[in-house]
This record gives sequence, C-alpha cells and structure tokens, in this order.
Amino acid sequence: MKCLAITDLFIPGDMMEEGLKELAKAGIDVTIREWKHKNLEELQKDNLAIEQGGSEAVNLPQTLLKDIETFDILITQFAPINEKVIRAAQQLKVIGVLRGGKENINEKLAKEKNIKVINTPGRNARSVAEFTVGLILSEMRNIARSHAALKKGRWRKDFPNSAFVPELEDRTVGLIGLGNIGRLVGRFLSGFDMRVIFYDPYFNGQTDYEQVNLDTLLKQSDVVSMHARLTEETKHMIRFEHFQKMRDTAIFVNSARSGLVKEDDLIKALRYNEIAGAALDTFDREPLPDNSPLVQLDNVTLTSHLAGSTNDAFRNTPKKLSKYLISYLEAQIE
Repeated sequence: MKCLAITDLFIPGDMMEEGLKELAKAGIDVTIREWKHKNLEELQKDNLAIEQGGSEAVNLPQTLLKDIETFDILITQFAPINEKVIRAAQQLKVIGVLRGGKENINEKLAKEKNIKVINTPGRNARSVAEFTVGLILSEMRNIARSHAALKKGRWRKDFPNSAFVPELEDRTVGLIGLGNIGRLVGRFLSGFDMRVIFYDPYFNGQTDYEQVNLDTLLKQSDVVSMHARLTEETKHMIRFEHFQKMRDTAIFVNSARSGLVKEDDLIKALRYNEIAGAALDTFDREPLPDNSPLVQLDNVTLTSHLAGSTNDAFRNTPKKLSKYLISYLEAQIE
C-alpha cells in the first residue's frame, strides 16, 4: 500500500517521518510532501478559512497532488482534502486526520466513495486544557494586564475587577462541552477546589461533574469556559442574552472556536460590564486586526491562537494516528 502524508509548518517532514515509522515497518510505502507557507501566519489564515468555510474553501497546489491516483492512504493535518482531491485519488481507501476534528475533509464525498476517515480525537487536549487554565488565572488575577503595564514602566494596581478579585477555591466553573478537553479542564480545576458543572446535550458517559442546562450553568458559574465543537447547530450558541444571564463578576473563556460565540455580542457585553471579563484565544478574523474593538477593551485577555500549539502535541499526533491506521487495516484483513 502507498501512503501520502502532507506536512506543514507545525508538523514538518522530519517529525512526520518519525511519527509514521510504524506504518513503514508495517510495509506501507510512505511519501511525504509539504504544504508550503511563507510563515505560520499564512498557514493559520488558510486554516481559519477552512474551519469557517469547510474543506472547499481552500485548494491545494497541483504539485502536492502529483500521481495522487496511486495512493491508498492520505494523511493530513491542516491541508484540505476536498472534492478535487478525493475525485483525483481514485485508489484512496483511508484518510487520516492529524487533528481532533474533520473540518478540512469533505466527509460527505468520502462516505459516498467508501473512504474511511480516521481522526485523532484528544490529540492536543492536554495542551488546550493547560492553556485554558492559564487564561482563567491570567484574566482573573490580572497577570497579562500587570505585565503589559510594567513593560510600559507602570506599576499598576488598579484593574477592572479590583473590587472582587477572587481565588478559585469554592468558585464554580461551567464547562460548555465535556469532550476530551472539557474533562481535562474539569480535572485540573478540581485541583484548585472548584465546583465543576457542565452543559453538553451530546454527553452520555459517566462523570462526577453535575450536568445542568445552559441557563443554570450561565447563572451559577464564576467562570464559563467553551469546549464545544463548532457545527451548524452550535454556531453563535452564545449571544448577548446569554451574557446577560451571567454574573457581573464572572468571566468568559474561549479556547475552542470563535464561531461558537457571536463576537459583536461579546464585545457589547464587555463594554457594558454584563460580565467582568473574558479571555480569548480565537477570533472571527485572524490575525486580530489592530482596530479590533477587543484590543481597546481593558477587561479582556487576548492570545494569538496558541492553545493547541505545543511541540508535544504535534510530535505525538502522527504516532497516535499510525496506531489507529494499523489497527483499522488489520481489522480489514481479518
């Protein structure tokens, strides 16, 4: 069998080759090609377009698709496997996705062609969960604001939440979505002695956390943290009326997808102090424009889409996918 693995600036060729060694050992002929970008900013721009517009939003250069009709397996992280690619890959049997979601895959066409799509759920769950805790602490304890002031020569002690700066003990965190990332965030914050509640209409597993409806979560939480997957159903699931239900001392955290929240409504809620603050790692437009209203607000902590980007997460993902692919292929033989 032949496998084409498409690398990018986050998972370069040497990392991909190392991670797919088990495929090579299993007798699969692995070819590695790079989806080239000038810098990470350009790659993130394409990735955001795909996340918001689906697999057909961006086309791959023809050089990547050379002799694509000879490959049985196609592995990608961010590169879109759209209609053009799938129709050209006439022998394709499996698509491996080096990410938790499948936004960059034309799943409908893959299903029609009987092509199996295998992703790597939870591949960067720890990196995002750890970062989320960092966002919460930074916003609540004014870490980023104090740092920014000191860099400008100001010994700042007054902040938008100075009257009610809290500790996490005995406070309530409300998790919207209890997948791999949400569960880890809950576990980490339990270590801070926080009460953990969650809203997830798709959850049917077992957990020690209390499952509540969305209104209850918004009203009772000191921290509301987004961990849902972006779908047509969840797009703009949080709007101004939801911020109005939150405590005016609460903060809102989004390290998931910007589309889960109506960004203009969040800005309005922050301006009118419907909530105490927000910590955001993802935005409708990336890079965040210099004239974005978010940049002007003092009650928000902003980071440049960093949550899932650790070397450990990128390095380990091809290894995880290799195991999934080998298990699937062995099962097909049996």
